[in-house]
Amino acid sequence: MHKNKNITIFLHLLVWLTLFCLPYLLSYSEEQELDRVKAHFWIPLFFSVIIFYFNYFVLIDRFLFPKKTILFIVLNTAIIGLFLFLKEYIEDNYFQDILKKRFENTSREEPPFKIAIYIQLLSYLAPLFFAVALKSTKRWVKTEAERKEAANFKLKSELQHLRYQLQPHFFFNSLNNIYSLVDISPEQAKSTIHSLSKLMRYLLYETNIEEVPLSKEVDFMKKYLDLMKLRISDKTHVVYQFPSGITAIKIAPLLFISLIENAFKHGVSANKESEIKIAMSAEGSTVRFKIENANFPKQSDDKSGSGIGLQNLKKRLDLLYPNKHIFNTDIIEGQFIVDLQIET
Repeated sequence: MHKNKNITIFLHLLVWLTLFCLPYLLSYSEEQELDRVKAHFWIPLFFSVIIFYFNYFVLIDRFLFPKKTILFIVLNTAIIGLFLFLKEYIEDNYFQDILKKRFENTSREEPPFKIAIYIQLLSYLAPLFFAVALKSTKRWVKTEAERKEAANFKLKSELQHLRYQLQPHFFFNSLNNIYSLVDISPEQAKSTIHSLSKLMRYLLYETNIEEVPLSKEVDFMKKYLDLMKLRISDKTHVVYQFPSGITAIKIAPLLFISLIENAFKHGVSANKESEIKIAMSAEGSTVRFKIENANFPKQSDDKSGSGIGLQNLKKRLDLLYPNKHIFNTDIIEGQFIVDLQIET
């Protein structure tokens, strides 16, 4: 910020210095009388500097932005009128001989008084309009930056809320899985608790960042699938395929776990054959996740899940990847199919 301020000051000095030197730059190699330059260029330019900065630092903030427009116009009219009078007074009393000599040498008549005043008025209105335009632009940029910062803060707060919502949801579903194993296989229940502790460690300590390597998410999903397969019977077959090797793609954590949970919640039956197919691919910066499972609607008294998983995912995708994801769900011939594509 300090560096940008210094650059702004330097640019202002450069602009005004250029304007002060402009008479000499435009009439290079021609004889210039210093008094004539003062009368015709430097004095009006000095008044223009005052108009610009007085409006930029004082009048615009105090009167124009607070919508005291009439007072703003009156004050500027008075200032410009004063400078018009001062310029005429200074020329008449200090530079009259120089101006007469100039018109005698060039055989040109002095322009009518009204036209001269009109030209000078326009020259003083220009710095006023520039000051208003520059200040308004600066204010808009500041307002836009504050709006984006507020929106970004809101986005992070919503994502943090959704993440905190997901973690207990995942934990409770896993506890339901372990509960079903306690009576059937105590040893498996112990092993499952150990696996769950590893998964929770990842949830608590490695997902509190905006993005994680896709390879870590894949490893997390494989461990979770191993945990879920402990509670299902031989009637359910789980087939999955994930990208092999380490990919450089990074992605928001815990996006796909809700889809896997949903597949086990609605795609498993105690007395019917079923299959859960999971496929993930990564090409370039695009990640595609497709899951297909049988659709066995749960009974109304089934409390095995809270039902927030897919709603949570949709909200997170809208917040994290607006206009950069495709999320489709469909039921075809009794199969529930989810196809998710994300452009990272």
